[in-house]
Amino acid sequence: MKLHPVILVGAGPGDPGLVTVRGLECIRRADVILYDNLAAPALLAYARHDAQTIYVGKKRAEHALTQAQINDLLLEHARAGRQVVRLKGGDPLLFGRGGEEAEALAAAGIPFEIVPGVSSAMGAAAFAGIPLTHREHTSAVTFVTGHAVDKIDWARVGASETIVVFMGLVNFGEIARRLIAGGRSPATPAAAVRWATRRDQRVLTGTLANLAEKIAGARLKPPALILVGEVVLLREKLNWFEALPLFGKTVVVTRAREQAGALGVRLAEMGAHVVEIPTIEIGPPADPRPLDNALARLESFDWVIFTSANGVRFFTRRLDASARDLRALRARICAIGPATAAALAALHLKVDLMPEEYVAESVVAAFEKIPLEGARILLPRAAAARDLIPVELEKRGARMTVAEVYRTVPARDARWPEDLHPDWIAFTSSSTVENFHALFGAGPLAGVRVASIGPVTSATARRLGMEVAVEAAEHTIDGLVAAILSG
Repeated sequence: MKLHPVILVGAGPGDPGLVTVRGLECIRRADVILYDNLAAPALLAYARHDAQTIYVGKKRAEHALTQAQINDLLLEHARAGRQVVRLKGGDPLLFGRGGEEAEALAAAGIPFEIVPGVSSAMGAAAFAGIPLTHREHTSAVTFVTGHAVDKIDWARVGASETIVVFMGLVNFGEIARRLIAGGRSPATPAAAVRWATRRDQRVLTGTLANLAEKIAGARLKPPALILVGEVVLLREKLNWFEALPLFGKTVVVTRAREQAGALGVRLAEMGAHVVEIPTIEIGPPADPRPLDNALARLESFDWVIFTSANGVRFFTRRLDASARDLRALRARICAIGPATAAALAALHLKVDLMPEEYVAESVVAAFEKIPLEGARILLPRAAAARDLIPVELEKRGARMTVAEVYRTVPARDARWPEDLHPDWIAFTSSSTVENFHALFGAGPLAGVRVASIGPVTSATARRLGMEVAVEAAEHTIDGLVAAILSG
């Protein structure tokens, strides 16, 4: 049996967006993924649904498995013919014990590949605004582990202009004393960076003389790196990350899991710590026959009104499952909102009519100047949508066919962590509000600001006793993000 190479993948320093293209490709193809404590859990979402994921992380006083056990697991799955990915925080070969795992594979005659990752040192430097080198300050950098203080020649390390100490938070008091004893000035700038590149990143700055005291006073815990050198002073000018408008803010996103990404990415770009708690799941219609009947006579419609990107997605999915395809669609198309229009554009379908506002009332208004007497209109929509559009267009003589193309149901695994105290919660539809209320009630929202995507969603929230802090002026994801920024 031909063995697949075991792939040691650097997951990067924390922000899942910093994984390499090759690393992500390997994650998507893996049969088995052994992942660390410091590898971003969000990366596992890219794994195949049938992939086996195994936590093998190590913390200072808590090891899921020993290194020998991890090596044995790698060999076991590789020998079984599985495609194995070892997902490691930072870079596999920089204090990541990737060299030891590669040695074990080589000794067993199992092929392997190493995919480098952005190290936590590089991530901390970039996201804390502390360049490791600078022409006017330093041209030498030393990386050192602070785990075993007595094994390091700190006088020699201290001669380097910039020092990066891995796993040295707990022992930094002793490390600083030895650096000073070796000739380094007590006034040398120093910084501790916890969870570098993540939206809950925390940075403490001081000097060799007082940083350990500040760490203790702030009760800063691992994982964290220590950076020592004059370059730390550049943070005052280069701290771009923590200057983002939503840095330090936690925002809960309640959209369905397959939709949450777009909103989460936009919020994260603004610096927010995003927590996904999907309150709805989106699935096919309970009875597909009305939609199937409409698809069977698709060429007979004069207009098709798409009210959401989900409607487009499930409409085309059902069409693909039939004996027909988009060549049967001869109708003009009305779309609510740019996201819906973008979903249609991806199918090379042009939109003939888009209302000024992205609500049902605006759709009715958009058809005011269009003759509708006898017009055959297909409205593929969600199961629980309002009847405003079909009722009003039928009054003007339209022959409406309403077909359920998808339905939303309460999420089965939604959970509100006990230690979660967010600044914002974002609702993108009435169904997300209703299901949130059914799942959790109003209790978790004490002190939390509510952001709504539009007036219908806001009305539902208020009916359920929620106070809406901001409402998007433009009823889109970008509009919702803008509302949170303005709030």
